[in-house]
Amino acid sequence: MTDHYATLGVRPEATPQEIEAAYRRIALERGWEDGFWRELRDAYDVLSDSEERARYDVERNGAMLRVPKRPSRNPIDRLFPNLSHGWRVAIDWVVTIAGAVAIVLAIKAWVVNPYRIPSSSMEPTLHCARPGTGCESSTSDRVLANRFIYHFRNPKRGEIVVFHTPSLAKEKCGAGGTFVKRLIGLPGDRWEERAGFVYIDGRKLNEPYIHADRRDSQTLTLADIPPRATMTRIPPSMYLMMGDNRSSSCDSRVWGLVPRKNLIGKVFATYWPPSRISFH
Repeated sequence: MTDHYATLGVRPEATPQEIEAAYRRIALERGWEDGFWRELRDAYDVLSDSEERARYDVERNGAMLRVPKRPSRNPIDRLFPNLSHGWRVAIDWVVTIAGAVAIVLAIKAWVVNPYRIPSSSMEPTLHCARPGTGCESSTSDRVLANRFIYHFRNPKRGEIVVFHTPSLAKEKCGAGGTFVKRLIGLPGDRWEERAGFVYIDGRKLNEPYIHADRRDSQTLTLADIPPRATMTRIPPSMYLMMGDNRSSSCDSRVWGLVPRKNLIGKVFATYWPPSRISFH
């Protein structure tokens, strides 16, 4: 059924004057188009006659009522077809918010998670906030850790890593839980520290991230770290962690090696504060 109202571009409740004006305007704009003049004239003849318009409206409304209702694509409407509009909107919002929260939690659990730097052990690479001992900034750095990367490749020397500490850390450092340190020793390495400089298999390790005023003066071997006198090389699936602030870092030298299962992820960016945004 032709929609005469649409042809004239008017609303079904348009007045006779509006219909007349619309007809004249469209006749001037589009009357020259092939086939359109007859359609335009038919629409005007019907809608300008009150009796014809009344009969047309009855037929038109009946045709609209007979149009089958399309099934809703909204799962809420399909599951609860008899709910009022208000309840459907409310449930839709609840589902949307719950889905967003689930996505965020999944990302934090398996993809990327933020961490705050609580101590000065990684100064000046990563800042902690004053008045903490040795902290250089008014705001602690916030970093992002890639939580899935170590499922696809082995950890590499020099990477900054987030990990769960061994149980001895709480006793030796006064705190445990989650630490951020630099991975220095790999499985199979013969690690030692000579007057504050790290040696791997007898070769001095190049560590441009260590500032001279942050270096300590210790001389240690694997035999000196817990469990003492038990290792000459780092065992399989174990890693040695050290802070960049060597003179003030409570790390593997104090509480021992970190098993691979304790590694959470690689720190790849500092995202806060804005002045400290960088990639690692």
